[in-house]
Amino acid sequence: METGVEWLTDTAQMEIEETIPTPIPMEPPRIHRLDQAVVNRIAAGEVVQRPVSAVKELVENSLDAESTSISVVVKDGGLKLIQVSDDGHGIPYDDLPILCERHTTSKLSKFEDLQSIKSMGFRGEALASMTYVGHVTVTTITKGQLHGYRATYRDGIMEHEPKACAAVKGTQIMIENLFYNMSARRKTLQNSADDYPKIVDLICRFAIHHTSVSFSCRKHGAARPDVHSVVSSRLDAIRSVYGVSVARNLIKIDASDSDPSSSVFSMDGFISNSNYIAKKTIMVLFINDRLVECGALKRAIEIVYTATLPKASKPFIYMSIKLPTEHVDVNIHPTKREVSLLNQEVIIEKIQSGIESKLRSSNESRTFHEQTVDPSLSGSMDMGKDSPNNPSSSGLKSQKVPVHKLVRTDSQDPAGRLHAYLQIKPSSQLQGSSCLTSVRSSIRQRRNPRETADLTSIQELVKDIDSSCHSGLLDIVGHCTYIGMADDVFALLQHNTHLYLANVVNLSKELMYQQVLRRFAHFNAIQLSDPAPLQELIILALKEEDLDPEGNENEDLKEKIAEMNTELLKQKTEMLEEYFGICIEPNGNLSRIPVILDQYTPDMDRVPEFVLCLGNDVDWDNEKNCFQTIAASIGNFYAMHPPLLPNPSGNGLQCYKRRVLSRSPGGGNVSETAEDVKENEFDNELLLEAENAWAQREWSIQHILFPSMRLFLKPPTSMATNGTFVQVASLEKLYKIFERC
Repeated sequence: METGVEWLTDTAQMEIEETIPTPIPMEPPRIHRLDQAVVNRIAAGEVVQRPVSAVKELVENSLDAESTSISVVVKDGGLKLIQVSDDGHGIPYDDLPILCERHTTSKLSKFEDLQSIKSMGFRGEALASMTYVGHVTVTTITKGQLHGYRATYRDGIMEHEPKACAAVKGTQIMIENLFYNMSARRKTLQNSADDYPKIVDLICRFAIHHTSVSFSCRKHGAARPDVHSVVSSRLDAIRSVYGVSVARNLIKIDASDSDPSSSVFSMDGFISNSNYIAKKTIMVLFINDRLVECGALKRAIEIVYTATLPKASKPFIYMSIKLPTEHVDVNIHPTKREVSLLNQEVIIEKIQSGIESKLRSSNESRTFHEQTVDPSLSGSMDMGKDSPNNPSSSGLKSQKVPVHKLVRTDSQDPAGRLHAYLQIKPSSQLQGSSCLTSVRSSIRQRRNPRETADLTSIQELVKDIDSSCHSGLLDIVGHCTYIGMADDVFALLQHNTHLYLANVVNLSKELMYQQVLRRFAHFNAIQLSDPAPLQELIILALKEEDLDPEGNENEDLKEKIAEMNTELLKQKTEMLEEYFGICIEPNGNLSRIPVILDQYTPDMDRVPEFVLCLGNDVDWDNEKNCFQTIAASIGNFYAMHPPLLPNPSGNGLQCYKRRVLSRSPGGGNVSETAEDVKENEFDNELLLEAENAWAQREWSIQHILFPSMRLFLKPPTSMATNGTFVQVASLEKLYKIFERC
């Protein structure tokens, strides 16, 4: 029986084995080339991981283009629109066809160039990647071109020939419908609410490092930017971006090593002190001006803070490290977020030691901020010896300020000024209040171009301005609060506890003069709608100066003077246009004048006087004197003189107002002739024109002149004694008077 069972078992086993199919050996998958479109989209997804990745690449391109102003506009977190505009050198027309092809770049030509690379970009992949995951439009203009060009790109290829278009200096790159062909990533990003804050944080980091560049970042359709930095010092940049509470709790650090056997580097920056309290570490790290991350350095610094400070608060760190380019490998990360350093451990250890010693010395005391006593508050005009912005007074301990020395206004805060308490009916022709913030931002973004004047005479003139600057007046101009116009010429200013009258005409004339010299050969232009004949302008100016306008002999003399000056200016056309942006056509017509301050157009009624000054007052024989007198003539033309029409708020136009009212319906004059009606309309128009001119001037003084003065003006010493500034009140003296009463 056992044998039978065994036999049955073996038989059954054989039947089962016969029913199981024998596996057919499978061939391994074959290797094949991917389609180029697939390769490009895979690579693009790695380079442009999120909208903030695209913004970073575009901003770095703008910095490589030597831009001084960069503006970012974002819609729906960057998925619908990313627009980056700069004022860099632009893209040549011949380069536009290959601009967005992969591995096309102007940054290097051979692999060895990576050893000495200083630009942010070098692979030539960023723009190409953006065209594979979005729709890219590029608008650009280079120096010397009369118009720009606009081109659209898709999948690395330019779709059409570049079209001529109006453009401002630099380049604007617009990316629309980002990740339109990557549905999974687009859905993931649409569910995320932190993409725009990431972009804002990125621009903040660039803004505090590149202090010679102004940055702005806003949502599409928003009037006010979320980030707005102007050209300033490093600490001021941190204050404007991260706030006063951060800036006032920072201490400066530096470290360096020049031993080739260990490490060669230099580091400077700011770190938070024991008064700073935060729940999250903010570390802004630049290595050779490249925004990167370094986890090892961040952990080392956090360890120092944990061990040194009692509360173990998370720190704020800004750090800029400079190394020889051959000691940095920049080509280790797809988005260039990280770099590799030679002797990285040694560098981190030395930076860590420097921070530890700095923190231990700063942890000996705590500071409680109220308002610092300003020892310079006195009734004299001897300003600048001690001021809140003078480093010599920064070491004073904070203490409560006496009531008679308390400053109750903030020069950076536009609220609380005199006009805010007045009910002024806005003019029908001035509807700029809604865009006030954006205009002010545009003004503050402007800066002086980098000094590129090779002419010794211009450098000497600029040096004269710097050497004759009055430090006390500079402090007043930089930190004053505008109150309002006292009369046609003087404005009221508050600085600390003092009230001043400031001559607006003198200040604006000096500001324009200095701006002309600093912007020498770098002017944008205002195109006149109708070119004006120089000869007619000069005759008109001579008639205004003539005490006996009806003399026939004078007419002949005027024509001769006008003809001679016209010929003289036509001979100087090339120089005037190249250096000062003044364009005179071959037929003797004035067609363009320079832009001295953005958003500001001079009083065109003063063009005849300006042209006459160019002909009569300029010393054409000596180079330095020539440039100085031309700059002075332009400064006088652009200065904010009172309009030629009488001030309607004074007595000058009261007669016009009375006449208009007497002729208006119900004014007592029942039967009006056609001439009366025409004269009435003329008076109404004249009154309206005068009101608009004076209102526009006051608006320009508050929102253009004073913000620009804070940035650019260096008041000469002569202004302290020539009546430009007059102190009219002092809080301390007022309290003494009240005490006697």
